[in-house]
Amino acid sequence: MKLLLHSCCGPCSTYPFKVLKEEGVEVTSLWFNPNIHPYTEYRSRYESLVKLTELENIPLISIKDYDIVKFTRSVYGIEDKRCRYCYESRMEIVAKTAKENGFDAFCTTLLVSPYQKHELLKEVCEEMAKKYEIDFYYRDFREGFREGQAIARDIGLYMQKYCGCIYSEEDRYLKKK
Repeated sequence: MKLLLHSCCGPCSTYPFKVLKEEGVEVTSLWFNPNIHPYTEYRSRYESLVKLTELENIPLISIKDYDIVKFTRSVYGIEDKRCRYCYESRMEIVAKTAKENGFDAFCTTLLVSPYQKHELLKEVCEEMAKKYEIDFYYRDFREGFREGQAIARDIGLYMQKYCGCIYSEEDRYLKKK
């Protein structure tokens, strides 16, 4: 199976890459994360993914569309629903790219994180699969989160401290729920 795997960062990609390669899945990683702010964080996460894909010999498609104005305008007034927008905007590009480039299915490394809204993410991916008539390869990778983090530390990948958007950074550092 040819799988297009959306990758949010290097650390969250370690475990899915490992498991999928062991299962014989032909993985291509896709970087598309305009939600990550500030730009220095965006660049650090991208560079960690590049390092990992080179180490793992996994092809990488990079869609570098950094636009803080678009993201913040899109979630202004719906900050409590920002995750849906964030998932939809990214998974739409992933599903569309997978369909247009002859992949059998798509997936996302966001499914490894216990900090994501897993069921909402799964729902959005299923919606995009239907819209673009391509399979969503669902896999709950959360069981390997800690293992993936340990792998990332061992190979010296940048380890982020929050989900990605400026609102999640505020939540992290101000200890909001």
